[in-house]
Amino acid sequence: MKKLLKNGNVFVSKNKKFEICDILLEDDKIKEIGKELSDSEAETIDCNGYHILPGLIDMHVHLRDPGYTAKEDIISGAKAAAKGGFSSICCMPNTNPVLDNTSAINYVTRKAGDLDKTRIFVIGAMSKGLEGKEIANIGSMVNAGVIGISDDGNCIQNTKVALNVVRYASTYDLPIIVHAEDYTLSGEGQVNYGKMSTKLGVKGIPSLSEEIIVSREIMLANVTNSHIHFSHVSTHRAVELIRRAKADGVNITAEVTPHHLLLTEEECAEFDTNKKMKPPLRTEKDRQALISGLQDGTIDVIATDHAPHTDYEKELEFLKAPFGVIGLESAFPALYTNLVKNGEFQLEELVAKMSENPAQIIKQDLGLIAEGKTADLAVVNLDESFLFSENYIASKSHNSPFLGKTFFGKPKFTLCKGKIIWQD
Repeated sequence: MKKLLKNGNVFVSKNKKFEICDILLEDDKIKEIGKELSDSEAETIDCNGYHILPGLIDMHVHLRDPGYTAKEDIISGAKAAAKGGFSSICCMPNTNPVLDNTSAINYVTRKAGDLDKTRIFVIGAMSKGLEGKEIANIGSMVNAGVIGISDDGNCIQNTKVALNVVRYASTYDLPIIVHAEDYTLSGEGQVNYGKMSTKLGVKGIPSLSEEIIVSREIMLANVTNSHIHFSHVSTHRAVELIRRAKADGVNITAEVTPHHLLLTEEECAEFDTNKKMKPPLRTEKDRQALISGLQDGTIDVIATDHAPHTDYEKELEFLKAPFGVIGLESAFPALYTNLVKNGEFQLEELVAKMSENPAQIIKQDLGLIAEGKTADLAVVNLDESFLFSENYIASKSHNSPFLGKTFFGKPKFTLCKGKIIWQD
């Protein structure tokens, strides 16, 4: 089956820039890129006025399947991802049962394979049951196809266990994905510790709870030469710790979420549970440091930490509502509207942080538009605005901090392995 995408503004990966040209797809591959291409056998798709990006890749998604499918499942999560321009996502292991064994992992891979839509990679658990006490059988999970390990949203508190996990995982050359949180400091905190926690009269989560674990993991990566990847970095001191460690040659990478890039703790002033997440929204100083970290390469990846919850859970009072927000369908439009259109960030860099860079970290030959590469593409209209509302959302859950916002950069088509998996 052939498809010919005509007259799109294509992010040609080898040149790292956008060029008006055509893309000829044959089966699941990009056969040719050039101008004035034609093929009588191909289905022609007019992309005039659209930008064609590599299919976006989200390293950090909670699909809630198995066990919590009222919030999300593999089918609805894949649909939400495709609508957001993501052709590949990585699902986290905090399901029920936990993805710490081959049976649970095979369930996800079989269901995703039967769906044959968005590509779904599995991240296995670091510890059995995510309890942080005993190392999971990482070897068997690797044989089952996991592409990384993590206890997100738990953090192993015992340093000896954490060190043993890093040593074990390093034999398989896996990224070790860390949720950095010292629970003795974060405790029952609900928002960022400081002005906002004082104003609201609730317990706070200090920046130090993240930074202590970031420091520990940098030292573990250094002594073992293992690859540690930091999830959802949120503080300016964490950014600086990562920057210094990278300069020293430590094998670490890091991600940041759209909500930490665009919002601050001030959003929590009205006790809006859709602004409650871990790590919490921080200060403007922290937000600016995250943007600077993206700009200078300290932070490698933008990932959503898509964490769906049912409406009735998020309708609880602030102290009882669960942490977490969704992000698959808002990520690219929100970032394009608020960072690229205002000149803080280049479109080419945004694309790389959401495609090529995560592909490199999870060691997959994806995230590029080049002849011979897999035909994973996102076709977006950067000039089209839309209201991000509950009616727009394909996810089962609606707990977004961006409800009611108007965005530019609407995905029009998403292709995975040459197949259209979403069409506006």
